[in-house]
Amino acid sequence: MARAASFHGALALELTPATQVARPVLDAAGARKLADLVARDLARFSAPAAGLDLAMIGGLFDPVELLRPRWPLYRELERLIAQAPDHGEPRVIAFAGVDGQLPGTLQPQAEFREGALRLVPIVLRGDAALATEVDAHLERVLFDTGMAGADTALFAQEAFGASIEHARYLTVHDLAAMMAMQYDHVGLGALWPLIEAALLAPEQEQWLDAPPEPLVRLVGGQARIAMFDDEAWIHSGLAPDEDDRDQQRLCRAFDQFQMRQRQIAALLEAHGIDTTFDHCPPGQDARAILRA
Repeated sequence: MARAASFHGALALELTPATQVARPVLDAAGARKLADLVARDLARFSAPAAGLDLAMIGGLFDPVELLRPRWPLYRELERLIAQAPDHGEPRVIAFAGVDGQLPGTLQPQAEFREGALRLVPIVLRGDAALATEVDAHLERVLFDTGMAGADTALFAQEAFGASIEHARYLTVHDLAAMMAMQYDHVGLGALWPLIEAALLAPEQEQWLDAPPEPLVRLVGGQARIAMFDDEAWIHSGLAPDEDDRDQQRLCRAFDQFQMRQRQIAALLEAHGIDTTFDHCPPGQDARAILRA
């Protein structure tokens, strides 16, 4: 069997504020038509893309569902492409829902359905040399020029039953760059290097060690967060300075610190990063505990 390679991307749909999605999962006819339009659009950006298999999930996903270590959604698409009948010609394969439900692990998670940016996952797969060429070209051009065709955007709007402001194509690296900017915009920029390391270098060690932020170590694709009681936190170097240790202010600051820990843990878990809390008693080196 010839060696194969893949391009991972998405049709990104930016919804108008407060819009409701009537049909987050497409039926067979809707998914197939959208996949055909997507295949045509991508061939417009890179003509050799027409020589690759295209697989698309006919559902709307949140960025956190795509940006997970080892790319599980895309790996599942690749597995399903390999199982589909092959008649020697490039295939367009659309995975659709029945009664609003996609099969198995292809179903979007209900808890992430409210975001304004919704993504339709796409894989191009085929001969390694050709797929690598297409991947490199799309990485260069999609971020700046990757608007979907007007008929593609209109059909997506009608099929999903949602008001769409913009429809464009992104690579997963484009998506990661967008999310990095978004996290920075909402004050979570210090967390992104951990997520990026989990995605792109899962065996790399990465720390969030920027007081007063919680202390987090990522290694082997798993995150460990230092957990303190109030006394240990005061002496951890993460609490306010000595000159600002009013008791009520300290209590409020500790509550905020714990809320921040929970927020960070929830975001890491949403990105599919296993997260644990390690208790760090007073007088012990929290960094050494996380290294243990």
